[in-house]
Amino acid sequence: MVAGSALLWSTAGLFVRWATLDTATLVLWRSVFAALTLGALAIARGGAGRLWAVRHGGPVGLLFIGTSVVSSIAYVLSLRLTTVANVMTVYAALPFLATAIGFVWIRERVSPRFLVAGALASGGIVLMAGGATRAGDLAGIAAAFVMTAGFAVQLVAIRRYGRVDVMALNACAALVCVPLMAPFAVLTLPSPGQLAACACYGALTTGFAYVLALEGGRRVSPGEVGFISMLDVVLGPLWVWLAFAEQPGLPVLAGGAVVLGAVAWYLWTSGKVAPAQGGDAAMAG
Repeated sequence: MVAGSALLWSTAGLFVRWATLDTATLVLWRSVFAALTLGALAIARGGAGRLWAVRHGGPVGLLFIGTSVVSSIAYVLSLRLTTVANVMTVYAALPFLATAIGFVWIRERVSPRFLVAGALASGGIVLMAGGATRAGDLAGIAAAFVMTAGFAVQLVAIRRYGRVDVMALNACAALVCVPLMAPFAVLTLPSPGQLAACACYGALTTGFAYVLALEGGRRVSPGEVGFISMLDVVLGPLWVWLAFAEQPGLPVLAGGAVVLGAVAWYLWTSGKVAPAQGGDAAMAG
């Protein structure tokens, strides 16, 4: 399930390139299909009351909806401004950004391993950004960072507030995007091919990918989820390279290798440290 979700997520850049729509119009139609998919899945699993209950979400619900709206817009914008490889390299730093936010927000302890791995990942992103030759690449990298930061805030909020109906909240967030984008979008019906790309992006990349990640993540360890999710970072640039001959430059490949290496080392050493800590705690008990 987790591998399936990573595979679906990796197609985002492919569908954005296929749609050939401006950012606002693409976000609008993607949001329509995402809201329909996530809303239908939420109702199927909990009835219409599950969506209606979102109105009682309070500040936490507003936080989730707000960060989801900003992240989804920034994601499409980043894919429009720069290469998929650049976007995926920034996104690969998600575990480190989430840990840093968790340290500031909920005072989660940060290990020396995290500081080392985070420094390496930051160096990889700087290396990649330093190789950017266009202003659009730098703007796209900045948008990708905003998108990744939004996802990181959601991850920490889930840990902080526990039982949050993320599926229903994301369905509402997708619905909110529609009127927000309408004033800036082309409101004529896209061509069948463009509409199909938007439908695939909203239903598959956003809707079903999320459900698979949610269900699969309950059955395997967080470390395994982290490793498997890196398929997204590797496959995303591959699809656009095969379909559109969008080749990443040497700085992107070098920076991406550094980021992925830092993530892999951190997750691998986490798996080794956790059992030792558990054993010490058991002996102390």
